[in-house]
Amino acid sequence: MDTILDLIARYDKAVELLPYALRGPARLMDEMDKTQVEEFRLRIGQSPTVLLPDGERIFSSIPVTGKELTSVLEIASAASAHAVRDSLRNGYITARGGFRVGFGGQAASREGAVTGFVHISSAVIRITKEIHGVADDILPRITADGVVQSALILSPPGGGKTTVLRDMIRQCAASGRRVAVADERGELSAMRDGMPQMDLGAYTDVVAGCQKAQAAMMLLRAMNPEILAMDEITAPADAEALQSASNCGVILFATAHGNGVEDLMRRPMYRRLLDRGLFTRLISITKVDGKRIYTATEIGGSDVSINRRDIDCRCDCRHGVDQCVADGEACPKPVGDIDLSEDHETRDM
Repeated sequence: MDTILDLIARYDKAVELLPYALRGPARLMDEMDKTQVEEFRLRIGQSPTVLLPDGERIFSSIPVTGKELTSVLEIASAASAHAVRDSLRNGYITARGGFRVGFGGQAASREGAVTGFVHISSAVIRITKEIHGVADDILPRITADGVVQSALILSPPGGGKTTVLRDMIRQCAASGRRVAVADERGELSAMRDGMPQMDLGAYTDVVAGCQKAQAAMMLLRAMNPEILAMDEITAPADAEALQSASNCGVILFATAHGNGVEDLMRRPMYRRLLDRGLFTRLISITKVDGKRIYTATEIGGSDVSINRRDIDCRCDCRHGVDQCVADGEACPKPVGDIDLSEDHETRDM
């Protein structure tokens, strides 16, 4: 597991993407707060803030200028906005070190397609973090007879899904499994100049910069993976690509925004995924008293019932998987409540 010093060092590297005048105030932040900062947020004419688990906090009273916002683009692109033009059309670029930098403002367009920005009015520097070992106690709970099972990682936005998925990919690759990653926005690999800046393991192949469904099909055809991973299933095409991979016998890892199985079942696309049995394990991430609790459950059959193993359940509605006895419903009996709750783990990229 990464140490507090590792997380502070990661924060300090992100500070280097800020305009020079804001670096000093950012470095004065409390050391423990540095381990929890998820983003720097800069808005023209407003005081700059950091995003913490409990919300945004001003770290300098000096309003951000347009010149400073332009300098963020120059720093993040290594003074070559032309080199990151294709990525900037999507509103963000991946800076050296694996930090994703997003921009808002007045967009420039040609023939109906966005080509970049005429003026930048806001910027967000997301501090993506690698937490080696966060999946140590999760992988055994989604493994049956020595074989890891297809798993869907579920949490509300900012729950840490991408961090967990990245470590699952790394650990599976380290065990010798061939892993393919469909990384549309580069949030898992932080690909830059063809090189992943995040540690996804030695036996991992990545396609980044195109739609997840297209990347998944390219990887299936070309790389012969044993495991296919993608972050945030958002479109029907993503679901169909996962179905194709499952039909080929490929194990699936993916993430989704949600608050439990019942929440997923109210959404047609996810209901079809679960009805078809594409995922047999659900990893739910919930926060209790500011800490993350990881709960692995087994999804059984088309009715998405949870297998009730002979393991005690914490029937106090703290596990966050469906309604519990406190609401008058039968407890789903999680396969295991895993308290890996490091206060420093941050949102997904």
